[in-house]
Amino acid sequence: MMAATALAIARVRNLFAVAVLGGLYSFMMATVLVVLDAVDVAMTEAAVGAGISTVLLLGTLYLTRSEEAAPRRRAVLPLVVALITGGLLAYGTLGLPEFGSPDSVIHHHVVPRYLEQGPQETGVPNVVTAVLASYRGYDTLGETTVIFTAGVGVLALLRRRRRDSDEEGRR
Repeated sequence: MMAATALAIARVRNLFAVAVLGGLYSFMMATVLVVLDAVDVAMTEAAVGAGISTVLLLGTLYLTRSEEAAPRRRAVLPLVVALITGGLLAYGTLGLPEFGSPDSVIHHHVVPRYLEQGPQETGVPNVVTAVLASYRGYDTLGETTVIFTAGVGVLALLRRRRRDSDEEGRR
């Protein structure tokens, strides 16, 4: 279903449909992350990818055209680059341990350290909160800054458009 959504995003020229399908894709990705036991990442994907990003895209579409301009030439080179990159990523997964394998490297080094030393190192009793707010604090701050900046940009553009339409109404 995710592949079908991705293909639909690539084929559809109506940008409103692309924004909605992008939100749907993010929501399905959040569901996959829940299945992979990454609930914190799933919540972030649902909130940012399916929620805020979709709202920002729809706000941007309100300010611009809703139809994508036709490409001037065929996009063969980007397709080849995407296929090669996807193939390399798929090839790279062949060396990974099986999903949930107790022999995985993460279960020998990272997880025991977070569980045993996380509360002492961060002062936060909840391990998930310690990882998100302390170990990955700069990452979370960067993500929050990007979303905040995008929101401010859309609001500024919406305010400008409203001011322009008010001035046209006075004429």
